[in-house]
Amino acid sequence: MNPDEPKSVLHHYLTTARDTLVWKLEGLSEYDVRRPLTPTGTNLLGLLKHLSGCEIGYFGDTFGRPFAEELPWLSDDSEDNADMWATPEESREDILALYRRVCAHSDRTIGSLALDAPGVVPHWPAERASTTLHAVLVHMIAETQRHAGHADIVRELIDGAVGLRERQRNLPGGDAGWWQDYHDRLERVAREVGGR
Repeated sequence: MNPDEPKSVLHHYLTTARDTLVWKLEGLSEYDVRRPLTPTGTNLLGLLKHLSGCEIGYFGDTFGRPFAEELPWLSDDSEDNADMWATPEESREDILALYRRVCAHSDRTIGSLALDAPGVVPHWPAERASTTLHAVLVHMIAETQRHAGHADIVRELIDGAVGLRERQRNLPGGDAGWWQDYHDRLERVAREVGGR
């Protein structure tokens, strides 16, 4: 990353968020990467599949650079939330490989266009559909980081693994007892303040 080049900085933060999301799947069983852990079905593999579609739209269609592959779950007649889970026919390797191909396609768009390059987001309202690569980069950083945060919570629910990256936990170094005491303290405060 070159801090004097805004596109380099933005691309770095997008790449970091992508890497974090992929890391959240490492070391888990096929069941665990697919299992829904919220009432709305949030699951790790679905987050990766969803972001594949986001990048295809924002870095492909928006700038007239369509992705070479047709994905049925991105069609107008696909079922609701088809992009948020992997079917039995879609393996973890399939989704990871797709995400890598999509990111490579996006990176070519990012590399070849200036930050002020114009684009049109087809699914945004007409009054704000016109945009730039700069705005799309910021949007996709926010989108990817948002879902990386979801992945962080889902992964913690699965096996307790937390942190920004494998070698950068970005959390206090407490042991299991410290974390239990911390959790219990927060619960006591919540009950006290919440009147329970």
